[in-house]
Order: sequence, then C-alpha cells, then structure tokens
Amino acid sequence: MISHITIDQRDIAYDSRAQQAALSVTVHHRDGATEPSLLVMDPGQVELYAIQLDQAIAKRKSAQEEESR
Repeated sequence: MISHITIDQRDIAYDSRAQQAALSVTVHHRDGATEPSLLVMDPGQVELYAIQLDQAIAKRKSAQEEESR
C-alpha cells in the first residue's frame, strides 16, 4: 500500500508531440519500499498546478512575514 509520493529533485520534462509534462517522483510504500515513477500532466493540469503552487508560495511568504513581526 502506498503511504505517500515525493517529487524528485530533477528538471521537469516536456514532450511537445504528446503535449505532456512529466515530473520524476518517488512512490513510498508503507513497508518502507520505494520505487521511481512519473507524474504525467497535460497542459491544463500543468497550468492548474502552477497556479496552486504560486498560491502556496504566497501563503508561505505571508506566514513567514507574520512570524517575523
């Protein structure tokens, strides 16, 4: 059973023919085993995740500014 998935520290790949982006990830199982995999996204998903990640970065920055006050 899978416990979680982490993003690997590698560049994202884009296949212009398939119009898909692929992000290397590691799948972590509850028994401690891991295996490499890919998160494959279509252009709409890439744009959605870009927006969501921008929002997460802004929230983190805001929280850090609040902590420093």
